[in-house]
Parts: sequence; C-alpha cells; structure tokens
Amino acid sequence: MATVTRENIGPLNDKITVTVDKEDYLAPFEKALKQYAKSANIPGFRKGMVPAGIIKKMHGNAVYTEEVLKSIEKGLVDYLQKENLDIFGQPLPDMQNDPASIDMNNPATYSFHFEVGIKPSFELPDLNTVALTRYKIEVPDNMVEEESERLRVRQGKMTEPESVATDEDILNIKLEECDEQGNLIENGIQKDNSLLLKYFNPSFREQLIGKKKDDSLVLQLDKAFDEKERDWLVSDLGLDKEEPAGLEKFFKLTITKIGLVEKRELNEEFFEEVFPGKEIKDEDAFRAAIREIIGASLNQSSRNHFHHELYHALLDNTQIEFPEAFLKKLMEKGGEEEKSTAQVEEEFPDFKNQLKWSLITEKIIKDNALEVTPEEIRNQITQEVLSYFGASGLQGTDMSWINNYVDSMTKNREQVENTYRKVITGKIFEMMETKVTPVEQPISLEDFQKLQEEHQHHHH
Repeated sequence: MATVTRENIGPLNDKITVTVDKEDYLAPFEKALKQYAKSANIPGFRKGMVPAGIIKKMHGNAVYTEEVLKSIEKGLVDYLQKENLDIFGQPLPDMQNDPASIDMNNPATYSFHFEVGIKPSFELPDLNTVALTRYKIEVPDNMVEEESERLRVRQGKMTEPESVATDEDILNIKLEECDEQGNLIENGIQKDNSLLLKYFNPSFREQLIGKKKDDSLVLQLDKAFDEKERDWLVSDLGLDKEEPAGLEKFFKLTITKIGLVEKRELNEEFFEEVFPGKEIKDEDAFRAAIREIIGASLNQSSRNHFHHELYHALLDNTQIEFPEAFLKKLMEKGGEEEKSTAQVEEEFPDFKNQLKWSLITEKIIKDNALEVTPEEIRNQITQEVLSYFGASGLQGTDMSWINNYVDSMTKNREQVENTYRKVITGKIFEMMETKVTPVEQPISLEDFQKLQEEHQHHHH
C-alpha cells in the first residue's frame, strides 16, 4: 500500500508525496505482463503462445512503468478521497518527477511529488450593508402607440394601389446596372428587391410619388438613399460600401408591384384577435393591455439589471484568499496547451474573478440546498422551444412533435448542462433577492438605457 505524506508549502498550497515499494507494483506488473502475452500478435508465434521472456524483453519496461505510475496514481486518489480534500483543478505533478528513471531491471522504492491548491473557507457578506437600487421603468406612451400601430399593420390586409402615394407603400423593384441615360450595361448587376418608400431619401421619394407599375427611373445609390439604408442595399448588391465608385454607379429602377398594408380598424373584432379571451371593448382597454405587456418586458429588463448589480455586490464584497502562485502554475501547465508567463499574468485577473464567482455560487447552492430536478430542466427546454417557434402561433396545433423535439434535446448532454446552468443561476439570484432590501426607484426608459450603457462601460 502506498505511503502518502503532505506538507504545507504556502497559503492554501500543499505538497503531497506518494511513495510505493516493490510489493505495491510487482504483483500487478506480473499479472499485466501475462495478460499482455495472451493478446500479443508477434510474427512467428501463435496468438497467446509468445514466451514470457520475449514479451518481457520487448514490452516489459513499458508495462512496468505503467504499473508503477498506476500504483502512484491510486495512492494519490485514495488519499484525496480519504482526506476529503477540496482542491482547485487537479494535483500538479512536480517537475522533478522522472518517469524515465523507472527501470524494470532495478525494482526500487519510488516517490512522486504533487502540488495542490486548497479551496478556502469563507463567509458571504451581508448585502444589506450594500446600497442596491431596483428600478421601476415607466412605460413611454410612444412605445404603446408604436406597438398599437405595429399590431394594426401585422393584422392588416395587403392591397395593391394603382400608384405610389404614401411612405408606407411597399415597392417591389428591379435594379439593373445602366449608364446615365438608362441604357443597360451588358453583364451588369441585376437584383430584385422589396423596399418601403420611406427607405428612399426625401428628395428621391418625391420622384417616385405618382409612379405606377412598370414605370422606371435612373438613380445613383449615394443620391437616392441615406447612409443606413444605402449600406444595406450596397451589401445586397454585392458592392463595397468603402468604394466610392460603387456608390456612383447608375441603376435603372423598375417598379414591378406596389403594395400597401391597410391597417386594421380599432374595433372589438381586432382586439379579440390580438388578445383572445380578454374581452377588451375599447381603445383605452386595448392600450392598457399593450402597456401591461411592455411593462412586464421592461420589468424583466430591470430585474436582469438588478441581478447584475447583485453579482457585482457579491463579487466585490466577498473576501476570499487564493493560492495565487499555485493557480498561476495551474494556468501555465494544467491546460491542453502550455501558456507563457506573460499570457498567465494577462489572463489571471479574469480567471481569478471567474474562480471567485464559482466558489460563491457553490456556497450559495450548498448553504441553501438548491437543486434542479429533471422536470425543471425539461420545463425550461420546453419554454425555450415554444418561445423560439412562437407559442401563440402553435395554439390548436398537434403538440406531439414539440414533445418529441424536447425529448431529443433532453438526451443531449451539452444541452442539459447548459439548461441546468440557466436554471440554477436563476435560483441563485432568486435566493439572493430574498436576502436584500433594495431601494425602489422610478426611472424613465431613456434614463434606464443610459444607466445600462454607463454600467457596461464601467465594467469593461
């Protein structure tokens, strides 16, 4: 049986030495060698009939080294489990460990050394001593009006006016590269598209008013569009927006179709379509229902912001000591690829913050016995699927395919792990919300958005 000793070499940093004698590895070595002989394929010998001496000569030292290292590893793992050591990552083998010194012809006592970083014990701060604010975002009237108009258009009826008349007209157009007089260029750019009249700049818009299907005009992109719409169209045409020559090209624009969505009347039939079962009778009640939905969305934004504040309050006010020298070694040597000292120094602050947050969340989960059930994972995945496909559009349809889809996702390990993290993170913040008493403060949407921008700038 391996002998294990442990000595402290720094704050939260120990050195573990595992020593094995002949009796720890010789019997397993002989057994492994016999097993190897049974399966070895060596020319000139039948399978399983290779003499032990030949096997030992050809492969003995490799098998011997493997068995010695296995006995070392077993001694280390057994010790960590017995002592219940909570360590960072994996034990780091000492640079002086030399597997090449293991020699089958000279069985000996072998000692291998490992360095470990011990996870610290710590207490969470009393967050009631931290100034925290929860914002109540006021729903702007213009948002309610814009959503009302959007719904009227979405539920509206498509018509085909005889001529271009309003900014909301939808023009199906054909763009063909031409010269200034409108003569088409051979092998020039050609593209069909669909644009609202308001996407053209005001001066060119005037030229389109009154035009009918099959009418055409000659345009240059830099004169017909303002920057935002022009950049999108330039990209669609396969041109480079940084190249002035492309913006100066002439195109023949031909109207192939004129469309206009006739907005729905604000009546009970429309209200019932938008909010089925709510029995909305008039415009005031309709706008109140819209305001409620927008308010719920803004409230979620406010809650997300508050959770972010909680995150920083916990991170900034929790005092945790780290075995920094060991952690830097772990970063340098413990990954798939070795990192330079400069890389480690650059990445260490972020790495330490991530580690700190991981320890904090582990403690919250343990102290409050938080857990996530398979049913909660399934429910979360189902909600995400319904949200992705649009739950309202699935009403009255056969839901069995949704259930089958969710079934397949719950068998995907990565999907389940990601969903677990989302659900447990939600529970962590819900729990921490019960531990604090924030100041409630009304705020306009504009000021809230400015606050978020400042917050992001401050923490980047």
